[in-house]
Amino acid sequence: MSEERQRQAALARDHNRRAWNALVQKRQRFTRPVSDDDFADFVAKSTSGGWLPAGVKGLRLLCLAAGGGKHSVLFAAAGAQVTVVDLSPEMLAIDRQVAAERGLTIRTVEASMDDLTALPAAGFDVVIQPVSTCYVPDVVAAYREVARVTAPGGVYISQHKQPASLQADVRPSPRGYELIEPYFRSGPLPPVEGSPHREEGTLEFLHRWEELIGGMCRSGFAIEDLMEPPHARADAEIGSFAHRSGYVAPYVRIKARRVGQSIEGKVGSKLWTPE
Repeated sequence: MSEERQRQAALARDHNRRAWNALVQKRQRFTRPVSDDDFADFVAKSTSGGWLPAGVKGLRLLCLAAGGGKHSVLFAAAGAQVTVVDLSPEMLAIDRQVAAERGLTIRTVEASMDDLTALPAAGFDVVIQPVSTCYVPDVVAAYREVARVTAPGGVYISQHKQPASLQADVRPSPRGYELIEPYFRSGPLPPVEGSPHREEGTLEFLHRWEELIGGMCRSGFAIEDLMEPPHARADAEIGSFAHRSGYVAPYVRIKARRVGQSIEGKVGSKLWTPE
């Protein structure tokens, strides 16, 4: 990573650590812990569709950039050996509190997803990552770290904000939702207020499909499945999250497997193809 990228990554970490600590104090929706109802039939729900083994009991499982008292305690309740990583100490405090209340054992590590030096190489059978890559300027740097800590044959399940969703206006026009941010860009997105699609006060970065998909493959993963979680509703109020989701899917979820070595820098093919 160049010195400039290292500087940008460090600034983003510091900014977003403070931002998420503040969101915890405000009890923002993604900082509220899991409810009792979420524990019901969790294993059956989480393994549907073949994305996870028939059971996670005994598996070494990393909940990456996933503080807030949800993922870690659910998988710990299902019997996994859980480590949860987050850059916000306030988010990790929620995990420890919920785990203690429910008599569960988890390990918490304060770190950024693009610097996992505190974790051992090939130390995890499964990595679960909710939406979070938008908070790092270099998504491929995060993928390289995930590849290093994932055991050969291990599963990496991640969710990301779709590029078009970060480009599109939150307010509808007469023709739908217009793209108001460039696709090819550098630096963070402009600040936002009152958007259900972004987190106020954080620094967010748009990652192109070449980076989201190609970068994952070049980091040593093979993509086995991909889906767009449905959030659209035909009867949704115009301008609402569900209405906009009918025009622009907000998220993409990817299942990948650790299969090979990183081929960093080898973008594209030497075989000529017409533009």
